[in-house]
Amino acid sequence: MDKSDLETYQVQLSQVELALSADPENSELISLRSELKELIELTQAAIAQQEAAASSSKAEASKKAAATTASSSKVWSAGDECLAKYSGDGQWYPARIASVGGSGENRVYSIVFKGYNNTELVNASQIKTLPPNYQATAPSASNKRKLSKVEEEEREKKKKKNEKKLEVKAAKAKEQQEKQASWQKFAKKSEKKGIHIAGVSGTSIFKTPDNPLGKVGVTGSGKGMTGVAPRTKHKFEVTDDPNA
Repeated sequence: MDKSDLETYQVQLSQVELALSADPENSELISLRSELKELIELTQAAIAQQEAAASSSKAEASKKAAATTASSSKVWSAGDECLAKYSGDGQWYPARIASVGGSGENRVYSIVFKGYNNTELVNASQIKTLPPNYQATAPSASNKRKLSKVEEEEREKKKKKNEKKLEVKAAKAKEQQEKQASWQKFAKKSEKKGIHIAGVSGTSIFKTPDNPLGKVGVTGSGKGMTGVAPRTKHKFEVTDDPNA
């Protein structure tokens, strides 16, 4: 597990959270969110373990290098064989000094690792003499902790399951968008034929009014006020006619 996997899971989680904001009761999305959170926690734990191991290894190598430098007063020259620290994993490997530069107090050495084409610039604390009968080991391509077979299978299983759920969700979203587009197309055709459909507005309220006194965003702006008929009080009249 590395940081790229972690970023992928975090992006997927944000997409699921966005979908849940529109449909908070969706059980599939809730389950998917829980699984993604678990994957993120596992990945973060694995990355932390890798970084701790790398930090410990580099600290130990640096300590040994400092002790070696302090006890050695060797003057290095181009063509000398030595052990040099490989920046890829912090380990020591046999190398040859190709050139020497820098100042007298801060020498910089260009070295080439034996058996490789790697060329690096190192300082005096990053090279030391070859011990007798030294058995060289190749620089490791990666300092990552390898997952066990069970962890790898579980990771792949969850990854495929999440991908499948996201595909289903994407298909449903696409279907919904197609239905919405079809409805909007139908509504526009109906408006052109003079058929008014509730919820579909023929023009925008933000269209510039034809009346120069009108205001943008105000429906009916620029028109006079609607006339209101005056209200009168009913007068009750008493008559002598019983049939009236």
